[in-house]
Amino acid sequence: MTVSLRAFSSRYLLVAAGALALAGCGTKPPQRIMACDAAQDARVTLTGDGKSASATLSVLTYNLEGLGWPARKGRWAELKEIGERLSALREAGTGPDVVLFQEMFSGAAKRAVEASGYPAIAPGPRRTTKPYIADLDKMAGKAKPLKGELGIKMTGGGLAIASRYPIIETALDAYGRRACAGLDCLSNKGVMLARISMPGVPAPIDIYNTHMNSRGASGVSAARDGEAHARQAIAASEFIARTQDMAVPLIFGGDFNMRHSEDRWAEFSEYHPLTLVHEVCVDPASGCEVKMSWDGDAPWMDTQDLQFFADGEQLTVRPVRVEALFDGGASGPRLSDHDGFLVTYELSWPAGMAAKPACETARTKAP
Repeated sequence: MTVSLRAFSSRYLLVAAGALALAGCGTKPPQRIMACDAAQDARVTLTGDGKSASATLSVLTYNLEGLGWPARKGRWAELKEIGERLSALREAGTGPDVVLFQEMFSGAAKRAVEASGYPAIAPGPRRTTKPYIADLDKMAGKAKPLKGELGIKMTGGGLAIASRYPIIETALDAYGRRACAGLDCLSNKGVMLARISMPGVPAPIDIYNTHMNSRGASGVSAARDGEAHARQAIAASEFIARTQDMAVPLIFGGDFNMRHSEDRWAEFSEYHPLTLVHEVCVDPASGCEVKMSWDGDAPWMDTQDLQFFADGEQLTVRPVRVEALFDGGASGPRLSDHDGFLVTYELSWPAGMAAKPACETARTKAP
């Protein structure tokens, strides 16, 4: 009996996709709930006139390259080292306050996040998480099952947020099968919120994390993966609108997959009127210290890993330092196909501002 190349390719993709799912399904995504009274107070300083108070918060966005076999193999040693190094930095008091992880797919990647030792960890969309808006029109053109568009999800979205401060509320949303293209459709990519409470800071901070559709790596046409990315930009914007507390600062980071794409940037910017960290810190007059190598006048076009921010009604936020982590230099060896992007923010508020009630046990709400 002969087997056509198309049938063989389809069968191989199903086997490979199944193997990719099995590579991480034996290990549950890490999750930790931190008691409110277990956190140390943030270091709060007052201005000379005593009218304003401030504290810093450092946020790392890091794509772990945690794909399972057969997409990746031999990654366990580097992933193990990622967990160990983050744990050592945290214990020394020099680690990021918050880490936004992407591509936490394999069992080794999940164990790395857990091994980082952060006392509060929230996972993102699971394989079975349904999108809030599921009735989108079909994508233009025909589905490409041989490129991963099978209509089913093999893994979760690979997202997690880890924090040294309590996570008091979470929310998440999947982009869904009609807002993805190519091989990206095998995972249930989406967006998540972790609201953190910093003792000594009078209001919480909303922190968002995402991983958006790839370009060439998706294996389909630019028109198709571009439409998927645009749909995800809209979905993320609507998710933030539903879940954001306008009274508190917002930080939005992740792997946005917009490097070298003017079209993707234009589409994303239409729906996300947030301030880009790179655009602030590239200005020498901003007071933001740049401790990494940036080329050209628009360094944000050279990376997938970005952070955006917005003020709250009473608390303001601004980046005061940017640096790379695990980039092969002084910060440590390069352990992923992405460098870590670390931003230190200054939070400021009127010194007499009344604090919100003490934080409560973490809870998850629908998006």
